[in-house]
Amino acid sequence: MLKDYLYVFFISMVPLVELRGAIPFAQLWGLPFLQSYIICIIGNMLPVPIIYLFARKVLEWGADKPVIGGFFTFCLEKGEKGGKKLQAKAGRGLFLALLLFVGIPLPGTGAWTGTLAASILDMDFKSSIAAVMLGVLLAGVIMGAASMTAIGIFV
Repeated sequence: MLKDYLYVFFISMVPLVELRGAIPFAQLWGLPFLQSYIICIIGNMLPVPIIYLFARKVLEWGADKPVIGGFFTFCLEKGEKGGKKLQAKAGRGLFLALLLFVGIPLPGTGAWTGTLAASILDMDFKSSIAAVMLGVLLAGVIMGAASMTAIGIFV
């Protein structure tokens, strides 16, 4: 059982998959929802401060490198595009916009992209982390409800 929780923990840390993929896996494996939800939150949030503090610098550094440059440029452009969309739509309500951006489980709108966008927009650290954390909690509830409903329908 510990092995299953470790899988769920590491799945929730993977960019693009994050907790949105880890919670359905946990439900399919029959893990209790509350424990797997907490583990997914921790796994999804663990990289967030590191992303905020270092990702932008690393991406800017690697954008002109031969092998990794294309991918790093893609990540920077995705973060800038997401950040500009957020800022344009939110205005002064950037905190709430970031929370909803991370919290509504759509492709490319998770904690990794939201944190990178917050870093690019130069949002302050504490409000960025708080908005992303609340968004991850919201996404977890949505994915948990959707997973339990889907499993209930198909089982």
